[in-house]
Amino acid sequence: MDRNSPRLAQLLPGMAGMALVGGSVTVSRTLVDAPLFTSQAVRYAAATATLLLLARFAGARVVRPRGREWLWLAGLAVSGLVLFNVAVVRGVAHAEPAAVAVAVACVPLVLGLVGPLLERRRPSRQVLLAAPVVMLGAVLVEGTGRTDAVGLGWAALALCCEAAFTLLAVPVLPRHSPWGVSVHATWMGAAVFATLGVTREGPSAVTKLTMTQWAATGYLALMVTAVAFVLWYSTVRAVGAGRAGLLTGIAPLSAALVATASGTGAPGATVWLGIAVVIAGLVLGLRQRAAERAGVEPVGEPVREPVGRR
Repeated sequence: MDRNSPRLAQLLPGMAGMALVGGSVTVSRTLVDAPLFTSQAVRYAAATATLLLLARFAGARVVRPRGREWLWLAGLAVSGLVLFNVAVVRGVAHAEPAAVAVAVACVPLVLGLVGPLLERRRPSRQVLLAAPVVMLGAVLVEGTGRTDAVGLGWAALALCCEAAFTLLAVPVLPRHSPWGVSVHATWMGAAVFATLGVTREGPSAVTKLTMTQWAATGYLALMVTAVAFVLWYSTVRAVGAGRAGLLTGIAPLSAALVATASGTGAPGATVWLGIAVVIAGLVLGLRQRAAERAGVEPVGEPVREPVGRR
């Protein structure tokens, strides 16, 4: 498998996963007034059950974590699922949503730098050049917003947690596969959210969910968690965290297009410019270079055995 020249078939799952995540923004807004911890506990518990069922039909084997794998997976669940959701909710209390989104838009650069190191490879210069372009395009699509010092802190935490969702999966993906990583992350996340829900919101909080919120939770559990997680981790395993990170720029594009389709009006000139910039960044970072087309291995970027492979 050549991670330096990813094929479209390897990228499509990640692209679809990010499109689902971006397109869920409208659905997620229906949960603004819902009990945060309880609704998320229901979401991830339902996603775990769905993943186990789908994995069985797909013939995928989910194995028990062992040794340090527990730490990687627990860290992924706590940071990428629990703390990320808390950081976003608390962050928008001190900053406009666009300000938090701009911080999260820096994920491609973080993954481009750190991801290859976890995979025991040198970061790709091509990806590092493309990442700021994708980030700029995402900022143009999402806009900017006002914030205070506390808001900046929450935004920075949201960025770290979003990056951790991918990076902490890298060492365990070879043994656990996208199915296993997704299952273990969701059940651990559900357990933490359930504990927080019972202690902070009370056992009766689940009865406060409206029918609309139940429907939204079900959609998020199925499409944005169960399906999108497996799609995303499939691409991360196939092309590496660095190149996969560029695909996060698709999420704001999807959000903008879905918002337009839902009747909020046509995007402005800045949004269309941002969409064009993101696409340019993806082409720059994912296109096959001349040396690769000629079958020459790029100097200084050997594909080595990933950390944690047994």
